Amino acid sequence: MERLRSVHLKMVDAVLGGDGLQQVAALAAEAAGAPVAIVVPRLDAAVLAPAGPEGAARDRTLEEVRRYVGDRVRDRPSQVPEALAAEAPIQSGDDVVGAVVMLRGAAAPAPEAGDFLHLAAVACLTEVAVEEAKEEVEQNLRGSFLEDLRSRPDLEPREVMRRAARLGCDLSRGAVVLCAELTTDRPRHVIATITGDEPGALAEHLDGRVYAILPGAGGDDAPDTTATRGRALATRLRRHGTVGVSSFYSDPAELPRAIQEAELVLDVLKQGEGGGWDGVQDIGTGTYRLLFRVLASHPEEVRSFYEDTVAPIVRYDDQYRTDLVGTLESYLEQNCNMNATAAAIYAHRHTVAYRLERVKELTGLDPMLSEDRERLGLGLKAYRIIAPRLPK
Repeated sequence: MERLRSVHLKMVDAVLGGDGLQQVAALAAEAAGAPVAIVVPRLDAAVLAPAGPEGAARDRTLEEVRRYVGDRVRDRPSQVPEALAAEAPIQSGDDVVGAVVMLRGAAAPAPEAGDFLHLAAVACLTEVAVEEAKEEVEQNLRGSFLEDLRSRPDLEPREVMRRAARLGCDLSRGAVVLCAELTTDRPRHVIATITGDEPGALAEHLDGRVYAILPGAGGDDAPDTTATRGRALATRLRRHGTVGVSSFYSDPAELPRAIQEAELVLDVLKQGEGGGWDGVQDIGTGTYRLLFRVLASHPEEVRSFYEDTVAPIVRYDDQYRTDLVGTLESYLEQNCNMNATAAAIYAHRHTVAYRLERVKELTGLDPMLSEDRERLGLGLKAYRIIAPRLPK
């Protein structure tokens, strides 16, 4: 009994002292006289003691135990690893969060081996509680920081950099912001994917969306490199939902604008996906990107340009159920070829000509004139990015 108590105290001291599950496994293995593995999927932790030399057989055994415990935690059927000799669940209330597993060794285990496994399971539960408490504190700090960035555009750059640095995110070389609305119910998995792919990124689930700040890369090409990384990460995350990406912002004081820009891109992408708009793939590039930056800082300018160009035909379409907007878009996409436009929208050439004449009458801009076409084309882009915020 005295030995059990002594080993238990050492295990708890190891957890509270920051030595973690590896030391708990080492103490359990020494006391039990057999190899011991500890797996806690919630912490993404899997350790094996004694450490011994690394090798394919050891890695294979640990992977089999990890898979077995993972299935047990999810209440799925799983094949028991051949090397498993005994196990003790790590249990929080009615929930199994992991397991301490004793493996077959060269010699017979100690008679009290099972007791030591249970003591290790209790110590592991303490480790889970400690890590979850730390995660909750960090999560609150991340959430508070991102909420302040969203709602307080007057934050001082020095304060932004200081608070980000406390969370392990270096903004001294600028940043790109991602905003994702998920179709999955696993935001923690998405956050883990972001921080795993982008070390130093700051990510949090907030108000039903996942926000992420990707710090700038080093070197003179930081804007291009960071923006490319942001787009690549967004592409990987799209299997989990819709993702908006801001352009690169070099000044930490502009992060509120970067967040707003990412939100705007997300809203437009959602609108395009729901409405079957074919231009949705180009929304993060070229002229669109410039319009998003203007919209994030001076929304009235984009709205005014929209009103001065294509707003009359948008309202006409809404009132009379026509398709002047679609016809004009197709005409511009087909390089102003009337026959190609007619074929693209399945209409007669004379119908296209009539609709373009109505565009001219309503907007005062002639689609046949190059200067007016440029204004109409830019007006259509402005319409696409402010459409989610127009009154219904």
